[in-house]
Amino acid sequence: MCDTLVARPGATASGALLFAKNSDREANEAQYPLFVPAAAHAPGARLRCTYIEIPQVARTHAVLLSRPFWMWGAEMGANEHGVVIGNEAVHAKIAPQAEASLIGMDLLRLGLERGASAEEALDVITRLLGEFGQGGNCAHKGRFEYHNSFIIADAAGDAFVLETVGREWAVERVKDRRSISNSYTIGRDFERLSAGAERLAQAHGLAPSGQDFDFADVFANRKRSALASGHQRWCRTSALLGAKTGGIAAAGMMRFLRDHGAQAARRPDWRPDGILGGAVSAHATYGPVRRFGQTTASWVAELGNDKFGQRRAVHWLTATSAPDTGLFKPVFFGPGWAKAGLPDFGPAPGDVFDARTRWWRHERLHRAVLRNYPQRLAAYAGERDRLEASFAARVEALIRREGSAAEAGALSRALWREADAAEARWLEKVLRVPENPAFRPSAPMAAHWGSLARQARLRGI
Repeated sequence: MCDTLVARPGATASGALLFAKNSDREANEAQYPLFVPAAAHAPGARLRCTYIEIPQVARTHAVLLSRPFWMWGAEMGANEHGVVIGNEAVHAKIAPQAEASLIGMDLLRLGLERGASAEEALDVITRLLGEFGQGGNCAHKGRFEYHNSFIIADAAGDAFVLETVGREWAVERVKDRRSISNSYTIGRDFERLSAGAERLAQAHGLAPSGQDFDFADVFANRKRSALASGHQRWCRTSALLGAKTGGIAAAGMMRFLRDHGAQAARRPDWRPDGILGGAVSAHATYGPVRRFGQTTASWVAELGNDKFGQRRAVHWLTATSAPDTGLFKPVFFGPGWAKAGLPDFGPAPGDVFDARTRWWRHERLHRAVLRNYPQRLAAYAGERDRLEASFAARVEALIRREGSAAEAGALSRALWREADAAEARWLEKVLRVPENPAFRPSAPMAAHWGSLARQARLRGI
């Protein structure tokens, strides 16, 4: 369960491309920012991905990734040339391959490491699909295999949607704004189609020959997608993108990633419990599908030359779960900012509580808020919004005065430290708000999160 959005330069307030993604995975499956520098590789070198080895290329680009701790690949990321990619699980009438191969997150990272533009990254992923296919368990615990879809975009303003079934695929060029969720969305308006897509459909009795080929209608397993609220969330993110007039801003994308759906927007006492339907910002709860329904990291990127001719390569990362309970923090990475340096991301987390890691420190705040969601979130949401707005204002001021890469790096590091201090304050504030029987989690949800806490050895919340 994930959502990825993109707005090309003509649809944004700044005139730069905007990209956003919520990565939804298991609630204890920590995710963290990882920087991998550009590298040269010896002829004949091999690369170990999550499950299989493939031939390495002569040179790989520097990448910044949001990586679930146990896998080689990533849920979303960017490279030094301004390419960004996010992926989604999609469910087809043809079962995904269980045999280990490249998984969608591996393909995403490979596209970033090997593609200097959106077009090149798209070509990398489709060629690797043709050569190795996709398959293998994508779950941290249990089993979960799936096909993948991707949004691939770059600082030049190009953007594509790629949807796959096994080794086959369809590509749509984004016109101005687009989103994807856990459902197939490319119908007859594909720009490119793999050579074997129609043959695959005919071999499974899904598409008679001689008819117009509708990729989504032919392959989509609508019932399975409905269980993950994939189509419902795609409709919600499409509506959010389409409703904005006057150009979408980075702050708007952050707001979209914090969205809990139309029902929550109408109810100030809303809390994340039970079936959440069209919630873009997801909180895990009981049930076999919803265990994969926790937003474990969020990312917004603004890339390319803006309408003033100034170069932007700003990535806003939560580096934590639940964007509604956390902060987006800036990282300068990409064209023009090679010497900016990165903030201190801290040690990599695992699936057991570790107070040294930012991800798990935030979990104490996140899970405390869930005990009385409306009142505890309200205790600091205003300060969160003001602080985040001040971060954006300081970043904007630096870009407008054409500050140096060194200044950008120093600013980013300072803002990440401010964010850490703020979250520590907010935890103290939240714990002073008593639990309210009116907003206490239901028994099934409380039991689910209690089990998660025991598995993670997280006590005291």
